[in-house]
Amino acid sequence: MRESMGNLRRTHMCGNLRMENVGEEVVLMGWVQRERNLGSLIFVDLRDTTGICQIVFDNTVSEDVFAKAEKVRSEYVLAVRGRVRERESKNKDLPTGDIEVLAEELRILNEAETPPIYIKDDDNVVEAMRLKYRYLDLRKPSMQNRLKIRHKTAKLIRDFLDENNFYEIETPMLTKPTPEGARDYLVPSRVNPGKFYALPQSPQLMKQLLMVSGMDRYYQIVRCFRDEDLRANRQPEFTQVDIEMSFVDVDDVISINEKLLYRIFKEIKGVEIDLPIQRMTYKEAMERFGVDKPDLRFGFELVNISDIVSNSQFKVFKNAIENNGSVRGINIKGYGDRFSRKDISSLEEYVKTFGAKGLAWIKITDEGVNSPIAKFLSEDEKNLILDRMDGEKGDLLLIVADKDSIVFDSLGNLRNEIARRLGILDDNEFKLVWITEFPLFEYDEEEGRYVAKHHPFTHPMEEDIDLLETEPYKVRAKAYDIVINGDEIGGGSIRISDSSLQSRMFKALGFTEEEAWNKFGFLLEAFKYGTPPHGGIAYGFDRLIMLLTNSTNIRDVIAFPKTQSATCLLTGAPSDVSDEQLKEVHVKRDLE
Repeated sequence: MRESMGNLRRTHMCGNLRMENVGEEVVLMGWVQRERNLGSLIFVDLRDTTGICQIVFDNTVSEDVFAKAEKVRSEYVLAVRGRVRERESKNKDLPTGDIEVLAEELRILNEAETPPIYIKDDDNVVEAMRLKYRYLDLRKPSMQNRLKIRHKTAKLIRDFLDENNFYEIETPMLTKPTPEGARDYLVPSRVNPGKFYALPQSPQLMKQLLMVSGMDRYYQIVRCFRDEDLRANRQPEFTQVDIEMSFVDVDDVISINEKLLYRIFKEIKGVEIDLPIQRMTYKEAMERFGVDKPDLRFGFELVNISDIVSNSQFKVFKNAIENNGSVRGINIKGYGDRFSRKDISSLEEYVKTFGAKGLAWIKITDEGVNSPIAKFLSEDEKNLILDRMDGEKGDLLLIVADKDSIVFDSLGNLRNEIARRLGILDDNEFKLVWITEFPLFEYDEEEGRYVAKHHPFTHPMEEDIDLLETEPYKVRAKAYDIVINGDEIGGGSIRISDSSLQSRMFKALGFTEEEAWNKFGFLLEAFKYGTPPHGGIAYGFDRLIMLLTNSTNIRDVIAFPKTQSATCLLTGAPSDVSDEQLKEVHVKRDLE
């Protein structure tokens, strides 16, 4: 049975009716959440995007309407006309729990087969099923709420930037492939045989050209694409809030963005963040937390004990220092009793995934120091370690010895993992920090050369420019990331606006002048004609919405996401194409 709406037109949304609507005639439309037939009465919970309203069908009102209601099942689409009345048995768990609608007319707009997944938030269905039937998954209140918050946040950002004289300008989706960064998604050109476009990893070059054009302040909420190996919170296509400004330096960009972040948290979360936001250099972040995106909601900071154990009888410590590494540890203060030998072994296996060869530990108990390495340490060394790491009864000291990159990576991730295992992270607490003065370069051992840590258009700190050719590893960048609760939510930099400095940067990265002009000639050409100092920032919009909705999976804040293998279970993309389609774009299939 399928009926048209006829002359019925929706007057109210299901979740908006309250006691003040008692006595009103209303028309509601939506999906059946559930139905209960009590013989002479049928109760139907009708759901739309605003919530649920209870509909009552009474066989004394209309036998025809009641007979039709008996056919209603879960997820049927209904139109109901009736009168609002106060409920005898109220439901305090529902915003509409004080009222119900006594139905006088019913139209079954569409029937539904039994859904393959339950339309409720606590269904615990496997994610593959949720993604395959995404249109059903999106009917859940929690999913719809996340998309509503996404919409509200996007509107808030647009309103704020408009108030501050930014212009929303679109940039091309079909652009030129460029080196550095992740792999591009390539699009063959039918009208230019053998040539390819690339989908943009970001609008970086185009927004710099907009600054050259004199637009002064630009933004865009834009889709970006990266063909990279996916982790839990990465997607091949993602959304970025892209912002660029002319005639600015680091403080100017940070200042306007702090106001934006304040507005977002106040209006979306009802939280007033402290301004100015704390700043921390990259070097300090690594020394204290082992990562450049520290979670400041808890302690367990890294402590360097290399000088104390440089001549230790424990060869693991001594060898690490002799090989220009270090020995550092974290104090799981007050939680020593929570970790058994088995738990510590589990933590050791965890740090090995980051390259560590092992995990030394010292537990401080009523009986004193308990540690398998205690016999290799002198009393002075033990006392100095306890003093340096503030070791007291009830503490657990965890120590890694290796080259700095492994020590930082291991302990930086370990402190986060321990906080998760202990359950001490509060999702309603927000700790924001700017990480500044990143290295301009990082060494790529596979390629045997320095590569840009962010991108090749990042401006070096003025006092470090003379080191570009001689000691590039010492050069700091005018770059900054905004980190919230251990997640990098956005990052940016002041850009190079001088042609000669940009050429030196390309040379430091190993590009010949010909290669640089071949790849970025349109940008270098533009720089000849008067370029303002400029800089900006880009936010990972999906990550921001994850934070604002207390979500743990990026796919939960994207309407139609891909899996970790970059496939769409709903549509079957990517899919095969015919030989004729390939021929049209001058591409041959070769899977050998």
